[in-house]
Amino acid sequence: MKTTLHRLRTRALVCLGLLALGTSLQAATLTIACGSNGQDYASCKRHTADWAQKTGHTVKLYTTPSSSTDLLGEYRKLFDASSPEVDVVMVDVVWPGLIKDHLVDLKKFSKNAEYHHFQAIVRNNTQDGKLLAMPWFTDAGLLFYRKDLVAKYSLRPPKTWDELAQVAQKIQTGERAAGVTQFQGFVFQAKAYEGLTCDAMEWLTAFDAGSIVDAKGEVTINNPNTVKALKTAASWIGTIAPRQVLDFGEEDARAVFQSGHAAFMRNWPYAWSMGNSADSPIKGKIGISPLPSSIPGGPRGATLGGWQLAVSKHSKNINLAADLVMYLTSAPVQKERSIHGSYNPSLRALYSDPEVLAANPFLDELYKVFRAASPRPSTVTGARYSEVSESFWNATREVLSGKTSAEDSVHRLDAQLKRIKRNAW
Repeated sequence: MKTTLHRLRTRALVCLGLLALGTSLQAATLTIACGSNGQDYASCKRHTADWAQKTGHTVKLYTTPSSSTDLLGEYRKLFDASSPEVDVVMVDVVWPGLIKDHLVDLKKFSKNAEYHHFQAIVRNNTQDGKLLAMPWFTDAGLLFYRKDLVAKYSLRPPKTWDELAQVAQKIQTGERAAGVTQFQGFVFQAKAYEGLTCDAMEWLTAFDAGSIVDAKGEVTINNPNTVKALKTAASWIGTIAPRQVLDFGEEDARAVFQSGHAAFMRNWPYAWSMGNSADSPIKGKIGISPLPSSIPGGPRGATLGGWQLAVSKHSKNINLAADLVMYLTSAPVQKERSIHGSYNPSLRALYSDPEVLAANPFLDELYKVFRAASPRPSTVTGARYSEVSESFWNATREVLSGKTSAEDSVHRLDAQLKRIKRNAW
């Protein structure tokens, strides 16, 4: 009797286990926010479809705003409402500390995969011992240029910002005289958003002005080199750069450059593959280099960027969402995205992969740029980073637009940042 009862109990437990397993394996629908521009959307759609086919589940893409600032605001609205609408979110490198209370710890799902990624990014994504996001691709600011036009005017790619102004002016003058009346020397990101913080931090590095806030949390922005950096950038507006650049984000700058109407552009590496697409007017005519320094042989600034994938704590399918994240950040997917989309892998081993290097001939140089790239002060300022960055980009834009002098703007910014610090970061 005991044996029979044991068998029945065992069978019941097995049935319950199978029932639970069957329930967990029922087809589910996940929603992922993974990019707004055409290339991001297409790549994400392709790879999530692959995962869906392998697993039998469905993945929907959540439409996101193009501005990273607007995207963070949208996430915060969803999180504040504990909304399960989005299961997987794409997270900027400066966001883990800002939204950490709404993200799942991925350590129990990762099987130590994080140790194969750039450890600086993994540390950035780890808060209070929790791995809140997996690296998806990394970024650093670069200088794109028309190598055909540089050669046409018997010039060389500039290594300093003064050289860039001179070379850009010469090409701009020549092209306009040849009939391309809307041709511009240089386009970059100068509207009031996080992208301007990235650009302006590169100018600070190039002019040896330090950072907005140093690693100890001290406000260091108020110094003569910051003033010089901002004055130099302001001198481009209306000369080698159109005044419209004050409303440019990444895609606005890329559109002008890729249409063949600019000699130089500051942007992220994704613009390489788009500029060399089959229908691009400048296919095969693009060169890239590190951004200029202020003096020959000086530091060449590059702001560290990149995006991660994270799982919302409010998801109703956390396990499946984590599986999707681990798939999308895996070596095969990162390799394909690097070869066909110029997304820079966060996996170190892919930087020695022959196929990846063949598709991205600049990757060796870019690896060096990554190693020297400057992180934004999001870790030291914590939850106050958004206020710090917004104060910085607004002060910078006032100088670029000519509304205030660099000296006055930097002085006011210094006082504002110190007030934010007094409220603790």
